[in-house]
Amino acid sequence: MVQLGQHAPPIHVIAHVSDTHLLGGRRPLYGAVDTDATVARAFAQLERSGMRPEAIVITGDLTDLGEPDAYERLKGLVEPPAERMGSRVIWVMGNHDERGPFAEILLGEPITTKPQDRVYDVNGLRIIALDTTVPGYHHGDLEPEQLEWLRAELATPAPHGTLIALHHPPIPTPVELMAILELDHQAELADVIRGTDVRAVLAGHLHYSTTGTFAGVPVSVAAATCYTIDSSAEPGSLAGIDGGQTFNLVHVYDDQVVHSIVPITDAPRVAGFSGAFLDALTAMTHEERREAFSNKRSTFNLEDHLRSSGAAPAE
Repeated sequence: MVQLGQHAPPIHVIAHVSDTHLLGGRRPLYGAVDTDATVARAFAQLERSGMRPEAIVITGDLTDLGEPDAYERLKGLVEPPAERMGSRVIWVMGNHDERGPFAEILLGEPITTKPQDRVYDVNGLRIIALDTTVPGYHHGDLEPEQLEWLRAELATPAPHGTLIALHHPPIPTPVELMAILELDHQAELADVIRGTDVRAVLAGHLHYSTTGTFAGVPVSVAAATCYTIDSSAEPGSLAGIDGGQTFNLVHVYDDQVVHSIVPITDAPRVAGFSGAFLDALTAMTHEERREAFSNKRSTFNLEDHLRSSGAAPAE
């Protein structure tokens, strides 16, 4: 990665996807949403970018009804492109998931009803997947045993710090009805996290992108790939729409973590520059770049320079 500014390249790149909600038999969600197609398009975009994330974290509601066929299909949509990119897939339980098929199909482990908590070492970055589901319900919670397990894990810092991935975000929501389905015992979780090496919390559940802080740690919620919730809808309502689907990119630097929202779309490109344009800037000194790309009154015409070299910017 080229460094054109004052920040060095990130030490880790993670893709954060959430709420795929696949149904068995490839049935459309609510009879209208082709969930498979959006997942496929998201991973096609990610693969086309050439970014090669070290891990792909999918924060729950992988299926809508916990059907084995839906897990098998999701696995088939995610794992081949992840393998081609050299990315590790980290699955996280959501309230629409079922622990038995989740463990058996996605993790290759025996069917179980126990919480599906896991620890992953991604080249020195620790990612902890927490199962916040409550069997038979849609709200979230953590059992005392899970909190003690997490406390023990965090007692030893990881070389590059820790990301916690869970489904129910521990932050407020302006969508009133979603507050009924929030995570319980947030104060107890905050006591475990506060003062540790946790650098960010990744979550889903809300079906819209949002951010906040929890126990002094940034929280980033990825919107769904299936459908999104219109957080500008009239008060007291819950409006799911087939639009605005996104995933997030997480860039981990030495001193901070940056979360970016990526639209899942095949919308036409209307502006931009080619890779050749970046190459030309890279070959310049810092002062030349500022004059060529930042100075509004610059007499240096970078487009003419590129055309003369046979590498014109994209229209």
